[in-house]
Amino acid sequence: MADTPLLAAGTLPPSRPVTPAKGQPVPFRGGGFQPVPIRGVAILVFVLLIAALELGTRTGVISNLTMPPPSAIVETLWNLAASGRLWTHLYPSLTRLVIGAAIGTTLGIAIGTMIGLFSLARAGLVPLVSALFPIPKIALLPLFVIWFGIGESSKYALIAFGTFTPTVVATFGAVDNVDRTLIRMGQSFGLSWWSVVRKIVLPGAFPGILSGLRVSIAIGIILLVAAEMLGAEHGIGAYILEAGSLYDLERLFAGVTVLSVMGVTLSWLIGLLERRFLSWRS
Repeated sequence: MADTPLLAAGTLPPSRPVTPAKGQPVPFRGGGFQPVPIRGVAILVFVLLIAALELGTRTGVISNLTMPPPSAIVETLWNLAASGRLWTHLYPSLTRLVIGAAIGTTLGIAIGTMIGLFSLARAGLVPLVSALFPIPKIALLPLFVIWFGIGESSKYALIAFGTFTPTVVATFGAVDNVDRTLIRMGQSFGLSWWSVVRKIVLPGAFPGILSGLRVSIAIGIILLVAAEMLGAEHGIGAYILEAGSLYDLERLFAGVTVLSVMGVTLSWLIGLLERRFLSWRS
C-alpha cells in the first residue's frame, strides 16, 4: 500500500493497455468489409422457395391457373431437352445475346474510357449519352426493324444499343472514381500517359466496369426476349410467346426458367473474371 501513488479526489487510475498473453496471436482487425463466401446458402434459398411453391400448388393455396407446380415445370424442361427442342431455341438466343452484347459493351467501354480520360470527349458525348440513356429501348424495336429489317440485324442492333448506354455510364463513372492520388503519384515518378492509364486508371476502374456489365447483360436478356417475340421463328422469346398464346403455363414458366438460368450463368462468369483479375483487392 505504501508504494501505491495517491490520487486526487474524483479521479480514476490510468487505464492500462490490454496486452495478449505471451505467445498468443493478436487478432487482425483491419479486414475491412471483405465479404466472406458462405457455401450452400444460395442453394438452400432456391430449395426452400421451390418447396414452398410445390406445397402451395399441391394443396391448392396457389391456384394452378396462375402457377403450375415446379415439378411439372421440371418435367417440361426435361422433355424439351430430351426432344432436342431446347437447343433449337437456346442456340439462336445465345448467339444473338453474345453478338449483340459484345458489340454494345465493347463500344461502351471504349467510349466510356474516352469520356473519362479526355475533356473534349466528355464535353461532347456526356450530353448525348444522357439523352439516350433514359429512352426505353423496347420502344425503339419497330424503328430498328424499319432500319435493319426483320432478320437478325435488327435483333443484334437492339441488344447492342441496349447494352451500350449503361456500359458507357458505368465505365466513365468508374474511371472518374479512380483515386487521383495514385495518378499524381505515377506522374510524379515519371510514368508516361499511357503507363498511367494502363497501370493505374484501367485496373482501378475495372471493378466498376464489371459491375456495369452485370446490369448491361441483364438488360440485354430483356431486349433479347422482346426482339425474339417480333419476327423470330426460334429462340426463347419466341418459345415463351407461343406458350403464352396457347395459355400453356408449364411451357411458359419453363422458358422463363431457361432465361433465369442464362442470367445466373452469365453473372457467374463475370464473377469468375472478378476473382481472376481483381484478387489484388483482398
